[in-house]
Amino acid sequence: MTNRAGILVAVGATVAGLVSAAPAPVSAAPYPAGAGVNAPPAQQLTWTDCATEDYPALQCATVRAPLDHDRPSGRQVTLALSRIPHTAKTSQGPLLVNPGGPGGSGLSMAGFVASALPEKVAASYDVIGFDPRGVGKSTPALDCVPGHFDPVRPGSVPASFRDERAKRDRAAAFAGACGEKHGDLLPHMDTVSAAKDLDVIRRALGSRQINYFGYSYGTYLGAVYAKLYPERVRRLVLDSVVDPAGVWYDDNLAQDYAFDARNKAFAAWVARNNAAYGLGTDPARVEAAWYAMRAAVGENPAGGRVGPGELEDTFLPGGYYNGYWPYLAEAFAAYVNEGDQEALVETYETFGATDAAGDNGYSVYTAVQCRDAAWPRDWSTWREDSRAAHAKAPFMTWNNTWYNAPCASWPVKPLDPVRVSNDRLPPALLFQATEDAATPYEGGVTMHRALKGSSLVVERGGGNHGITLSGSDCLDAYLADYLATGAVPRGEGGRAGVDAVCSALPEPKPLPAEKAAAQSANGSKGSRLHRLLGFRS
Repeated sequence: MTNRAGILVAVGATVAGLVSAAPAPVSAAPYPAGAGVNAPPAQQLTWTDCATEDYPALQCATVRAPLDHDRPSGRQVTLALSRIPHTAKTSQGPLLVNPGGPGGSGLSMAGFVASALPEKVAASYDVIGFDPRGVGKSTPALDCVPGHFDPVRPGSVPASFRDERAKRDRAAAFAGACGEKHGDLLPHMDTVSAAKDLDVIRRALGSRQINYFGYSYGTYLGAVYAKLYPERVRRLVLDSVVDPAGVWYDDNLAQDYAFDARNKAFAAWVARNNAAYGLGTDPARVEAAWYAMRAAVGENPAGGRVGPGELEDTFLPGGYYNGYWPYLAEAFAAYVNEGDQEALVETYETFGATDAAGDNGYSVYTAVQCRDAAWPRDWSTWREDSRAAHAKAPFMTWNNTWYNAPCASWPVKPLDPVRVSNDRLPPALLFQATEDAATPYEGGVTMHRALKGSSLVVERGGGNHGITLSGSDCLDAYLADYLATGAVPRGEGGRAGVDAVCSALPEPKPLPAEKAAAQSANGSKGSRLHRLLGFRS
């Protein structure tokens, strides 16, 4: 990931074009008992030390929430929380942070956000991380089919109708196993239930309102919370915005084309750096070499572990963050030029392999997305749409199809998607890169229109997913000023509907394998952010 030199913004500094909004008052007293329909009683939180090497001030707690919010006295689930307490004399209240998914663990996000924000801004908030229901240290946690992604799994692109049927059956078996193992939980694994959990957290924190900062799927979770409880939102930051009009089938189809474009951008970068990688100066030939590599590992999985599905999983993170490109390019070149299979295996283990957390994350991902909205039940729709997308965007279309295919036979009836349009909020601040693959640009525009009075900041030419606190002083200035003062930019973007524009960060430079590995694993704050966001978020 790109090296983050730090934010050079002074708290309270004026950014051109900003409009200040008077902050709503924050109360230290609990929201009045009985507020809202079926509101569960507020709980007292017990915070304990759970410090890590990176975040020595981190504290942890748990809170109970109804499994079914329509039955607040019924069965409860436990939500795991984390906190970096405010240190300023006056607090601006809790800032809840979420990394996306659905299925992403947010416990470490509190430490990251508190350390990445300017010190005076972070000091004025209690930064709160949480594992949503079913995730990580929250209980019960979902794990439908342990080892579902263990290598070597079937390749993504169907070789025949029979092969396609086998892949479809595998996805259906996953859905069936989820129903058998977690049938009591699945009806309550949805974004509305998770948003209502946030209000349980708010009450337990003793605050009349929350501040919220979400990435990726976390933008949809935040928008749904704001729709349900607009009067309880003080500040709302959405980074890399889900298109609320496409939840979730259409959004995934849009990803197919956007990720293919990012893979082409990767191939072009490798071609521009032919002196380092020796794969040629023609981007089309570099891209063809990648597909030849995928075909080769289909015949002979690298190291007995990396077949075509694993290879796609390995290179998919490059579509989220170009800071991974030097590491991925090293492995790509080593395999093509030297036949080095171990390079692919090592890179797969760094980026593509799933562990127990991956099993849990995927189980929650499917549970929420399959429940949130209707998916086609007629497989011919999936087949036709996937074939059409694959013909133009072959990088990950079928991989994405099978990732979501359990929803074609999910054992729980879907809900109607939430219409997040909202004219009752204080100004919200949205961030969107124009070339984002996971949440394509149109999602930011649609959400901006849906949230009346919101402000949209665009990273022009940027292709990364999760763009604040990842190296851009320009973007981070708007974020810091908003969290500090409530100010948002208005109409300074020079294009319809855009309030401010920041230039994309410089593209990465080629690095030797060892340095690329170190930077990708744990070097910069940017890399730590993208590790927290995960992939498929």
